[in-house]
Amino acid sequence: MIKYIGSKRALLPHIMRVIGAILPPGGTVADLFSGTARVGHALKAAGYRVLANDHNAYAHTIATCYVQADAERWAEPARRILADLQRLPGRPGYVTETYCLRSRFFHPKNGERIDAIRNAIAALDAEPELEAVLLTSLLEAADRVDSTAGLQMAYMKRWAPRALNDLELRLPRLLPRPAAGPCVATCADAERIAPSIEADLAYLDPPYNQHSYLRNYHVWETIVRWDSPEVYGVACKRADCRTRTSAFNGRRSIGPALARVVGALRCRALLVSFNDEGHLSRAELEAILRARGCGGHLQVIAIPHDRYVGAKIGIHNPRGERVGTVGRLRNVEYLYVLTERPAPGLDAAHSPAAAEERVE
Repeated sequence: MIKYIGSKRALLPHIMRVIGAILPPGGTVADLFSGTARVGHALKAAGYRVLANDHNAYAHTIATCYVQADAERWAEPARRILADLQRLPGRPGYVTETYCLRSRFFHPKNGERIDAIRNAIAALDAEPELEAVLLTSLLEAADRVDSTAGLQMAYMKRWAPRALNDLELRLPRLLPRPAAGPCVATCADAERIAPSIEADLAYLDPPYNQHSYLRNYHVWETIVRWDSPEVYGVACKRADCRTRTSAFNGRRSIGPALARVVGALRCRALLVSFNDEGHLSRAELEAILRARGCGGHLQVIAIPHDRYVGAKIGIHNPRGERVGTVGRLRNVEYLYVLTERPAPGLDAAHSPAAAEERVE
């Protein structure tokens, strides 16, 4: 899966342990901010029926691939098409011009391949799940040869070594349909879709500060939408990065927005993942969850872990010169668990008083 700030790769064992203590496999879990679908993919593999949602097109495409598309239906057709796409020669187009020449996210040889492959996928007019598998393969291939530190707010002053490698399409790790039933991926604003969600458990991992995922991953959004947008700035961000905003990125708006989502969900249990660098304090988040009521039992698990690699690199200007200093290198991820009654698998060994679980 693609490099992603906020990815739950390191935290996934903790998240899965908590969900397993609350809900046995076979239940339905809603993930309203699915991102790279890493959590949804793991839940599907564990036998849960997953309802994945994200308002960004690239995230919806990834979730359609990893959550909604079933291996027994799409693996072989996708494998054959990817083999054909891999043989296509490069042909320069929008990606080459915008992200290789005007900026330096990809080496031109790979930008030309991305252009050719993306045009070929569009020409297939494939069924949505198959197209999502092909697009996800392309995104992951592009991610393996990009020249960034993982965010698309900037690119390396000199080519990253991986940027000189050749683009290679691989079949995503598709999963069979769980016995619990078909999984679904939707593309909607979390506040708008929350009232229609019915699940045994809802997992919420909202944006936690001012950094917009659309701005951080605008290149993926453009490759998926394939809309040749107007761009601005050194990083050639999509023009709609200025207008497509989220209440969850605002210091004043995130609390009311999250409270509305929490209050609207129809589920018996909630699991919220939130970072200590976020706009909401632990006390504020606890108040939002307690206000939901449902006779809830609230438990908070604190997990210290290393910050994203970009924090270690520091802040640089467009000329590649360091202009800021590195702050703290570790932070704390909190898992807020709201259930109707205490979950037997989450005993005192995992309570806030014993919260020094370390994620490296």
